[in-house]
Amino acid sequence: MAGKRYRTANQAIDRSRAYPLAEAVALLKTFPPVKFDESVDLAINLGVDPKHADQMVRGTISLPHGIGKSTRVLVFAKNEKEKEAREAGADFVGAEDLAKKIQDENWFEFDRVIATPDMMGVVGRLGKLLGPRGVMPNPKLGTVTMDVTRAVREHKAGKLEYRVDKAGTIHLAIGKLSFDAAKLVDNIQALLDAIVRAKPATSKGTYLKKISLSTTMGPGIRIDPSSCVTAQAA
Repeated sequence: MAGKRYRTANQAIDRSRAYPLAEAVALLKTFPPVKFDESVDLAINLGVDPKHADQMVRGTISLPHGIGKSTRVLVFAKNEKEKEAREAGADFVGAEDLAKKIQDENWFEFDRVIATPDMMGVVGRLGKLLGPRGVMPNPKLGTVTMDVTRAVREHKAGKLEYRVDKAGTIHLAIGKLSFDAAKLVDNIQALLDAIVRAKPATSKGTYLKKISLSTTMGPGIRIDPSSCVTAQAA
């Protein structure tokens, strides 16, 4: 059964309508507080069929105001690139030793994985473990690269990866409830702009089907996609 706080927040939402973006964020910030700084999450249901490779929607984005948390970066590299990764601020750097730790100890105390191309033979064996968690290095996302310094610094600064799931939905944390409303709106708009730009040519009909905004412990607020003017016009 939902708690009192959840019920109070839910009663404030008009379920018969979809809210303009700024109004949805303002409403979210009126919900009764909890004892920690909740994440603000966005769920975007797209008019795509991810079973078809040409309708997969994925990419990376650096939100204008970050997401309010530090990103733990793991780098697979050797020799000079290992040194480069450490100097750039990577949290964990290694090669076969890290692969063994992940396999044998079920260790996943990291948020992003970067690898130099020569390490993909080792990393490739971790596909079934890293893939489902959305952290498998990928050249298209800039996480398989020789430019280790740039990749580490971008991800430590809050660069995010987004990917549509099997249900055609992208889920992503876009900030903290303590953020100013304007900063949350900026972050949401930036993400929606990126997703619209990533629209597959084979996607037909309505692309942004449903957008829902919520906090860690709160109910979802439906956002009117047509209120996201920049995203719709991109």
